[in-house]
Amino acid sequence: MPESEAVPASEAPAGPVGPATPAEDGESAESVLPPESSGSAEAPEPVDAIDAPEPVDAVEAPIPDPWRNYDPWAAAAAVPGQEGHLHQQGPLQQTGVAVLTAAQRRGRAKKILVSCAVALALVSGCVGGVVGAYLERNGGLTDIELPQAAKEAPGRAPDSVAGIAAHALPSVVTLHVHGSEEDGTGTGFVLDAEGHILTNNHVIAPAGGSGTITVTFSGGQSAKARVVGHDGGYDLAVVKVSGVRGLDPMPLGNSDSVQVGDPVVAIGAPFDLANTVTSGIISAKERPITAGGEKGDGTDVSYVDALQTDAPINPGNSGGPLLDSRARVIGINSAIRSADGGSDLETGQAGSIGLGFAIPVNQAKRVAEELINTGRATHPVIGVTLDMNYAGDGARVGTKAAGGGSPVTADGPGAKAGIRAGDVITEIDGTRVHSGEELIVRTRAHRPGDHLRLTVRRGGANRTLTLVLGSADGD
Repeated sequence: MPESEAVPASEAPAGPVGPATPAEDGESAESVLPPESSGSAEAPEPVDAIDAPEPVDAVEAPIPDPWRNYDPWAAAAAVPGQEGHLHQQGPLQQTGVAVLTAAQRRGRAKKILVSCAVALALVSGCVGGVVGAYLERNGGLTDIELPQAAKEAPGRAPDSVAGIAAHALPSVVTLHVHGSEEDGTGTGFVLDAEGHILTNNHVIAPAGGSGTITVTFSGGQSAKARVVGHDGGYDLAVVKVSGVRGLDPMPLGNSDSVQVGDPVVAIGAPFDLANTVTSGIISAKERPITAGGEKGDGTDVSYVDALQTDAPINPGNSGGPLLDSRARVIGINSAIRSADGGSDLETGQAGSIGLGFAIPVNQAKRVAEELINTGRATHPVIGVTLDMNYAGDGARVGTKAAGGGSPVTADGPGAKAGIRAGDVITEIDGTRVHSGEELIVRTRAHRPGDHLRLTVRRGGANRTLTLVLGSADGD
């Protein structure tokens, strides 16, 4: 290989020279190195020349190991390069953190700020949801106090339902009856300071002759009671308590003054719920009602010319007062017409449908006085035997009495008035009569000795008769 001419430094490459070319076979490593310069020719000084590194002795190139390039933990192999420099061969390893530029730092800061903002928004949303749910369920961080009207005076107008109830309740009692075969519950009210209490006969009937009756007043005080007298035909009874002070008698009104549409209040113990107050109106008057009849012989059937009311009354209201707007008794609640067809308060268990019936107080007053004074009540009578199987309009006098006798009692009120067997009575005092039961009801609404004007159909012709009611002892 010929000797090469010296190359000016200005023309020499400024950058590092690439790796040396390997020697050909038979040549040593030294033959490829540049020769030393001779003294005969001086090389011009290079402009801005960089001091060349000291020449190093040639080293024998190691045998390369190709697998070391894939071992990140292997030590780097040093190989000779151009001008005797040693170059790193093999994979490089990072031993420090790369230095970021200003733009990269700003970008990274923005990303961090955005990430923090998103995280803060998520956390705030979660916290807000939890706090909102808590406030919704628990009414806020503090207790809520709702606005409320100030306490008012307890007094009410005397003619209001509340005023009537406040006046009447101290006089109303609940009766618990215990007999050998059955028990019962009903209502009653105080008649006088002596301890007499009026109620229905069917209320005290379960006691019989050996049972017990307990009276409980509205204030909770209880006392034993005894039967003074009772009458099944009127369905009324009087009991008496002893040793009870401070009794407040219930004032009595006049049922003849009652008009349809008048407001009324009923007090009782429906289904043993004592001191229950309901209200309504008088929906009809002079309703002919028959109740009872469980015995089958007719001795326990009651006939009532009743006041009809839509004030709700139910089993347990029996014997309780029906009051007018001045808290006066105008009737004694006794029967209901229920959805199952029952009319007795103790057997019609379907409850009120707005058809309740009360014994007019004028009739109840007379019967109560007789029961207190004599222990028995008298019944007004016509003195005839009726054909209760007659299906026509009116009440027909039978053709014969029980046992084959005359259906018209000799020298009785009917006989004296001119009534005959087979006559059909169609009116009493101008009021139509449609059946035998209705005739009895209309008659029982009067007192013995009262005068009645009867319309009688005989042989297809009507005639008017005047009759004075007689008297018979009740059961």
